[in-house]
Amino acid sequence: MSYRNRSACSIDVHLGNQTLALVDESGGVISRYSVSTALNGAGEQDGSGCTPRGKHYIRAMIGAGLPSNTVFRARRPTGEVYSDELAASNPDRDWILTRILWLCGLESGKNRGPGIDTFRRFIYIHGTPDTEPMGLALSHGCVRMRNADVIELFDYAHAGMPVTIR
Repeated sequence: MSYRNRSACSIDVHLGNQTLALVDESGGVISRYSVSTALNGAGEQDGSGCTPRGKHYIRAMIGAGLPSNTVFRARRPTGEVYSDELAASNPDRDWILTRILWLCGLESGKNRGPGIDTFRRFIYIHGTPDTEPMGLALSHGCVRMRNADVIELFDYAHAGMPVTIR
């Protein structure tokens, strides 16, 4: 990506077509990625397993400089690197890999506040095993991306960047 004015960019996540677009200030698409959002659909309630809608921003960026397939638990690298063997020995684990863009809601009463808070629900844009399908809603609420794609997006993104989920 070569667009210069990074501070004017935003991220649009489209639940219907399972895509994430990096857009410039005029709405032009700089890059588009296939993603996987929540199996349970759209929704803001704590414990729903849904992807929250509305206006958000990137509150924290985690994983800069770490290798692709770095495994995270509670937003901290575990020291593991994802592999088929690791996956086989942990079949029920929800893999958060490579990079984390932690989202915070901007709309009080919709995605910010008691019982509906995106940040307190730990909703991220993050990497997932490359064996996981993209373009299908299968996550537990987060926005999953291919590892190479989340690295590219992470390197372009910045804390405070607007994110809209529709």
